[in-house]
Amino acid sequence: MPLIHLIKDDTHIDFMGARFIAFAISAFLILAAFFALGTRGLNFGIDFTGGTLVEVQTDGPADIADLRSRFSNLDLGSVSIQEFGAEDEVLIRIPEQKNAEEEGQAALMDTVRGAIDDVVVDYRRVEYVGPQVGSELIRTGLQAVIFSLLGIMLYIWVRFEWPFGVAAVGALIHDTILTMGFFAVTQIEFGLSTVAAVLMIAGYSINDTVVVFDRVRENLRKYKRQPLIELFNNSINQMLSRSIMTSLTTLLALFALWFFGGEVIRSFVITLIFGIVIGTYSSVYIATPLLKYIRPDILRPDMDKVEAAA
Repeated sequence: MPLIHLIKDDTHIDFMGARFIAFAISAFLILAAFFALGTRGLNFGIDFTGGTLVEVQTDGPADIADLRSRFSNLDLGSVSIQEFGAEDEVLIRIPEQKNAEEEGQAALMDTVRGAIDDVVVDYRRVEYVGPQVGSELIRTGLQAVIFSLLGIMLYIWVRFEWPFGVAAVGALIHDTILTMGFFAVTQIEFGLSTVAAVLMIAGYSINDTVVVFDRVRENLRKYKRQPLIELFNNSINQMLSRSIMTSLTTLLALFALWFFGGEVIRSFVITLIFGIVIGTYSSVYIATPLLKYIRPDILRPDMDKVEAAA
């Protein structure tokens, strides 16, 4: 039997009845996210902080303690050293140095090679990002997120009505804050790839939200005397199988990338996994319930008569 048939199309789950619980949970998670961002902050990668990233392969399993001891004597600042995908692969992050011009970078690599050449068999990657580029990337990354949210709001406003746009952006802001809190708690490196993941989460979440909103609009025209709470519940239940199947198939692909894609894309993948779960939740428990409180009289001008009749 196909999996889609295991999810009934005539479910009658009272999602709207749990909206206050969902609001309370989301409020707690948002406060926790802000607390984590304020106390721990984001673990910005070389893309944003500037510095040099060196990926090496060692002769046999890497002795991380020995490598850290070698770099501690080089006066290069707080050097980060960690295994990267395999026990003989190491990622070294060196903070921005004062003499960061090209000649300084050559001297820096000479210093690094002199310290670890006897245990390294291959220098797989060397990347340098200047501090000016890093600050510019932070600014452009924030602009990308802000403009994408505004663009999404405008799109929903044009396609539906402005309460739909406000509710959709409210859910997206909810998803974005929780995703940033996730980075602060886990201390996963925050770089350009994770900014791209945040934008992809916004796109995925709004796609799920638009599908539910489209059914809400259709039902508003079809059932003109149905109370809003009941109409919202019916709309979510009617699209439930589609939302679950879309999320499950996407998660299957992402888990395959998580296990077989390698360390380079792991932070990108885990961000998407977290975002899809949060995005599906917010489409059901945040975006649609918000319509009840954002000028519901615009959605149903005769709402008072309908609610009184109910």
